[in-house]
Amino acid sequence: MLNLRNLTKTFNARTLFQGADMTINYGERVALVGPNGAGKSTLFSLILKTDTADIGTVERDEWTTLGYLPQEGEAHGDETALDIACGRGHQLAELEKFLRSHEEAGTVNEPEYYEAQTKHDALNHPEVEAKAKKMLRGLGYQEENWLRPATELSGGWVMRAHLAHLLVLEPDLLLLDEPTNHLDLMSLLWFRQYLKTYTGAILIISHDRDFMDEIVQTVYEIDQSKLLRWTGNYSSYLTQKEAAYERAVQAYRLQQKEIEGLEEFIDRFRNVASKASQAQSRQKVLDKIVRLPKPTTPRKIFRFNFPQPQRSGQRTIILEGIHQAYGTRKIYTGLNLEVERGERTVLIGPNGAGKSTLIKIIAGEIPFQAGQRKLGTNLKLGYFSQHRSATLEPELTVLDEVMRTCPTLREDDARAILGSFLFRKEDVYKRCKVLSGGEKSRLNLVKFLVDPPNLLLMDEPTTHLDISSIEGLTQALERYEGTLVFISHDVHFIRSLATKVLHINNGKVTPYAGGYDYYLEKSGQENARAAIVSQ
Repeated sequence: MLNLRNLTKTFNARTLFQGADMTINYGERVALVGPNGAGKSTLFSLILKTDTADIGTVERDEWTTLGYLPQEGEAHGDETALDIACGRGHQLAELEKFLRSHEEAGTVNEPEYYEAQTKHDALNHPEVEAKAKKMLRGLGYQEENWLRPATELSGGWVMRAHLAHLLVLEPDLLLLDEPTNHLDLMSLLWFRQYLKTYTGAILIISHDRDFMDEIVQTVYEIDQSKLLRWTGNYSSYLTQKEAAYERAVQAYRLQQKEIEGLEEFIDRFRNVASKASQAQSRQKVLDKIVRLPKPTTPRKIFRFNFPQPQRSGQRTIILEGIHQAYGTRKIYTGLNLEVERGERTVLIGPNGAGKSTLIKIIAGEIPFQAGQRKLGTNLKLGYFSQHRSATLEPELTVLDEVMRTCPTLREDDARAILGSFLFRKEDVYKRCKVLSGGEKSRLNLVKFLVDPPNLLLMDEPTTHLDISSIEGLTQALERYEGTLVFISHDVHFIRSLATKVLHINNGKVTPYAGGYDYYLEKSGQENARAAIVSQ
């Protein structure tokens, strides 16, 4: 279906990959991994032919259709979410324009024309709207939002509409660049289950370990300008990579020992008449040895001894008789909740159930119509939101902002932790006012870690992080001695941290005094998605 042969690509005098080969067969599920900036998105652009390689070829079967989901998407004009999913907006118009240009040029036998015609037919199918609604529903859209202008929706919801459009097309090869970034847990589990039964091939870039473990069969890794192939899912790849590194280290040490022995013999006996011939013989052996490169130590998760917060009282937050509504829509009626010291609680439930509302009530970020919110003794509360940047000083640099948060922190440690959260080299000297939304989110994360509160509230903290950064955050929170309440769509992250689950649906909060797998078992559901949307 797709073959990349001997690809070499250089960007800004840096070789991203050299002599790279990749083969994707029909129906195969493949993950593309590597550190941030390794060239994953660039490889996608070569496959899409929006960029060209310095050397090598990209070969695709003539009649293969390809669909691509970028990390960001836009709304056009007055199109609705349903219009985007059905392709009734700019997508269909662009396809028709493309087809006309080829028909006028007489090039209707080219693969590009066939691909455009196949997509055009899919969008004009009588069942396209029903199919689009099914996809939107699965991705968390409420019916009342289907016909809202997409320009009124957040970027995340626009991206879900674009993802629905891609699934409506059902291309032979799906290219997905961080497809889970804008999904909540319920829609992610639906999407994961959908991809398991998808008939086409899939090539994904993702930071979600659990997602890749469930989907992929093959992993390609960009490592030191090489494209390496590993068989199995992501966890299998990690195991194989570690074993391969150990073998490489052993082989390198054995060869170095052999070389040292030869060189010692040659140096010792080259001028001894009775041993000269043996020294020459060993010199020939030495000259023929193909020297193994010294194995590069794998990138390690940064570990830093974060300061631990002051101990709070046993009961950190108490909510009594909370009533919360938006207009006529009631979210909570008479809600009672206690959060005790040391708990690590994850909030789960369907989209719109009130998870973010609850965490904001606990944080004191939004008012409620009735009830009481009581704070425990010695409480220092911190609320991490993806969209909160008011705490950043616009004129300070990234490094200065962290040092301001924790004056006792050594600059070397500050730079190291910033590096582990994707602020590398000159990035630490960026002023806060020029940071992107994702960069502000990551900087706020670092600030919480270097000066942690004893009650930490986090809403989707792993968004905008790569796998290594997520692992670093997970390890930091595992050592955190305070109380944690969080929302996440990353199942691996939830499994690693949660010791208690609050299931939220229809204004009802049901506690489970155990981790995520305990919750799945006690909820008596056949699968994770059913457990989230039920009750």
